[in-house]
Amino acid sequence: MFEQVFKNIDDILHKDAGCTSELDYTEQSSWLLFLKYLDSLERDKASIAALEGRKYTHILDPAYRWSKWAAPKEKSGKIDHNAALTGDDLRDFVNGKLFPYLHGFKQRATGPDTIEYKIGEIFGEIKNRIQSGYNLREIIDRVDELKFGSQVEKHELSHLYEAKIKNMGNAGRNGGEYYTPRPLIRAMIRVLNPKIGETIYDGACGSSGFLCESFDFLKSSAKLTTRDLVTLQTKTFYGKEKKSLAYVIGVMNMILHGIEAPNIIHTNTLTENLADIQEKDRFHIVLANPPFGGKERPEVQQNFPIRTGETAFLFLQHFIKILKAGGRAGIVIKNTFLSNTDNASVSLRKLLLESCNLHTVLDCPGGTFQGAGVKTVVLFFEKGAPTRKVWFYQLDPGRNLGKTNPLNDADLSDFIDRQKRFEDSPKSWSVDVKEIDQKTYDLSVKNPDGGEEITHRSPKQIMEEIAALDAESAKVLKTIKGLLA
Repeated sequence: MFEQVFKNIDDILHKDAGCTSELDYTEQSSWLLFLKYLDSLERDKASIAALEGRKYTHILDPAYRWSKWAAPKEKSGKIDHNAALTGDDLRDFVNGKLFPYLHGFKQRATGPDTIEYKIGEIFGEIKNRIQSGYNLREIIDRVDELKFGSQVEKHELSHLYEAKIKNMGNAGRNGGEYYTPRPLIRAMIRVLNPKIGETIYDGACGSSGFLCESFDFLKSSAKLTTRDLVTLQTKTFYGKEKKSLAYVIGVMNMILHGIEAPNIIHTNTLTENLADIQEKDRFHIVLANPPFGGKERPEVQQNFPIRTGETAFLFLQHFIKILKAGGRAGIVIKNTFLSNTDNASVSLRKLLLESCNLHTVLDCPGGTFQGAGVKTVVLFFEKGAPTRKVWFYQLDPGRNLGKTNPLNDADLSDFIDRQKRFEDSPKSWSVDVKEIDQKTYDLSVKNPDGGEEITHRSPKQIMEEIAALDAESAKVLKTIKGLLA
């Protein structure tokens, strides 16, 4: 049923002049879903308070609650269309009153870790793009059909929302940067194996895929106490995101997964000076797929000891610095990081090998990231001791990956199994750090069994081969002439 509701919403948005892509559909669905969720949350809290004989103070004033402006009900439980706004009246209320009121919560909130702050932040970053108040009324009626009551309902909604995020990868406007394949994320989490009480951080969290999957992993990993559940809700997951749309989607995604007030901050992580990071700011685990290919301004580069315009390289420095001693990380990065010869790349590889134990490099095949024409690797490392040996694994699903044939969990099972023992195989091998060139710190993926590594021939070898072919051709021509004579 929920799947059909989502489809109906997208069909209506498709007709509206203000929404032109899957990104718009997800953005507009997100703020409406958020307000519907908030209404359900407030109703649940009010009911619990009444049962306990307490008075509940609502977050929103009566006029701005979903049940007042969006979905006033008749006694039968159906929407009272005589009382519900529609057309220009509805659009003007949303744009002129609702959004400014909700944005005001940011100034009134006691801190960034509160639901009030999230409300203010979200509605200061996005705007209503639905131009027709009649389309908006239709969408609200559909959204109102969604229920957030049970864990089963929330679970189904979170899966549908994940599907919407995945579809954005094919929608242009850099939609793919919001989506890291979930099988890859789950494999990374299994390698790092987080425990209750450890903090998990993503400084470029996008749609919060790493944080949501980590939450699911920890929630299902053991029998949790009430204290454990509070720890998961409030003191485990932390994220930062620069882009407004990604921030909104990330917050909504975590809420649908069951985290009421996600600890996600809307900020450019790279504007923070590395020298200012103190012990209290550090985390046990970092999981991230930082944006690559971007260029940061010189004033941002001033915050880092190794200065470079490459966004991903700045993020890698940030992640190393923000890990606690003994902390663990899994970072997706372009595979050219392993072999680039520019000063920043060499210096960064040296820093990584000397300050961390880079124990595993997962080489991902082309097509792992749909819509992105780059090859990537995943770096797994622990902070605090230098690298002695690097275990490489060359992922080969045995087929071409793409939209219709994406990466799946089974593709990564052999990697997860062998990684526990750093086991050699036709796809995996170890390299002693002493064998790595101490000038370039080149970490190229070079499978001793062949794999994909291309051996480059010297000019002399090429000329010798050409000469041999010429000689063979001359011999063949001579034979042919003899036969024709």
